[in-house]
Amino acid sequence: MYAFSTAQRRARIGVRHRLATEYRSDDATEIARSVVVLHATDPATVHLSVAARGRAIGPTQVERALYEDRSLLRMLAMRRTMFVTPVELAPVLHAACGTELAVKQRRTYAKFLAEAGIGGDDPEGWLAAVAEETHRALLARGSATGAQLSKDVPALRTQIDTSPGKSYSKPTSITTWVLLLLGTEGRIVRARPGGSWSSSQYTWAPIESWLPTPIDELDAEHARVELVRRWLAAFGPSPIGDIKWWTGWTLGQVRKALARIDMVEVDLDGSPGILLADDLDQVPTPQPWAALLPALDPTPMGWQSREWYLGEHRLQLFDRNGNIGPSIWYDGRIVGGWAQRKDGEIVTRLLEDVGADAEALIAAEAERAATWYGDIRPIPRFRTPLERELTA
Repeated sequence: MYAFSTAQRRARIGVRHRLATEYRSDDATEIARSVVVLHATDPATVHLSVAARGRAIGPTQVERALYEDRSLLRMLAMRRTMFVTPVELAPVLHAACGTELAVKQRRTYAKFLAEAGIGGDDPEGWLAAVAEETHRALLARGSATGAQLSKDVPALRTQIDTSPGKSYSKPTSITTWVLLLLGTEGRIVRARPGGSWSSSQYTWAPIESWLPTPIDELDAEHARVELVRRWLAAFGPSPIGDIKWWTGWTLGQVRKALARIDMVEVDLDGSPGILLADDLDQVPTPQPWAALLPALDPTPMGWQSREWYLGEHRLQLFDRNGNIGPSIWYDGRIVGGWAQRKDGEIVTRLLEDVGADAEALIAAEAERAATWYGDIRPIPRFRTPLERELTA
């Protein structure tokens, strides 16, 4: 069995994820490809993840790729999580994750509607009719917010309490449900937000006006194979459990996809892992590098088994739900955390001794990070202990 050391895995992070200085890029779409997709639950993460891997690139270039060139697309996919994907990968994500997600969400929403006595004998059919009317309204407008669409489609203002009798219960309209369904069906997309690049107040656009052609319909099994292949190229070698966690699929679905991929088993410092059969060569060891990665960055969120790059820093850098905050990296491992204060200052905290040379690289990255923000002061959606402490 081929042995793959932790040092080799860390070198791959610098090279494959474009974090080592000599491998950085000023092409936002190419940067996204290097990590398969960008996490987008927190809108600011998309821009900061790209900037960390760039030379002279910032939010303006990312917005151009998203909303003008449209080489990047925002969509729900793995684990019902929001991602930004290179547009050519959208059919793969749609078939591998989105279609099944749409079915599950439709059934869930129909159950809530039935419990509320809405939709008669066919709440799922009623929901589909509302979605169809919403799509027609969006086609007529060209683009719109959820609030604008709810004026055109009165049924969107239907209020549902999904937790009746609970202290936290609160009736909400079904607008978000319907827009999510249309998005997972590949019929609408999130367009430019109102406000700054850190805003989550999106407008919506029909796919017909946003992309030159509709999202291709692929075979789901073929799509899963392609997605796993791309993940292994970016994140391999890895235990199979990491693939299962990242995709959110069943172990059976993961094994079925892997059976169609030419791969090999490798030894990861005593633990079993897998890697593409044509990817056994060591990457060149990059020059020492440092990076300030934002909360929910795709690199630390790419694996479930994290000890080989996280060390003993989980409690300071992760919240209780497994979301990572802003992290400091040095040569393929996490060595601290950072935050942006209200006055714009970038503050850092090293959690281990890394030496004077590493500290100098980290200080330079902190100076560079300040330029990404400009006058924007986004607060991470998921607050972690160290980030809270640094901004107190």
